Amino acid sequence: MFTKEESTIIRQEFWTSFGKSFPRKWLLYNTKIKNFAFKFVADRKQALVCLDIDMKNNELRGHYWDKMLSLKNILKTQYINLIIYDNEYLLENGKSIYRIYIQFPDKFSIHNKKTWYACYQFFIKQMTQFELFFEEYEDFIKN
Repeated sequence: MFTKEESTIIRQEFWTSFGKSFPRKWLLYNTKIKNFAFKFVADRKQALVCLDIDMKNNELRGHYWDKMLSLKNILKTQYINLIIYDNEYLLENGKSIYRIYIQFPDKFSIHNKKTWYACYQFFIKQMTQFELFFEEYEDFIKN
């Protein structure tokens, strides 16, 4: 087991190593849609590449969720075939959000440095596909 401080240092090292090893400007929060953001997630149990839809306004959140549902078949068949749509994804803090994600298929822990490189490769491949998808359908999603 790691202390909270050790775990914090390992997480910082993981993300710093990713950024230095694979320098690239990712889309992430720059979708121009508030609370509609792409994310990398890595913790003790899993690694994910996500699109989180987290507006406080339920009508607006539902609007974007419906847009993404209408594109589900395209996203699955042309970009990321193992994508998961979850309209009740529960975050660690107990908050429920809409999340569209792909999970790293192998055993992963941010505390196990042997899993890092494969995770980085997964991040690059899957986020690139997500960004290509968004770039292609951005106008439809935003309108």
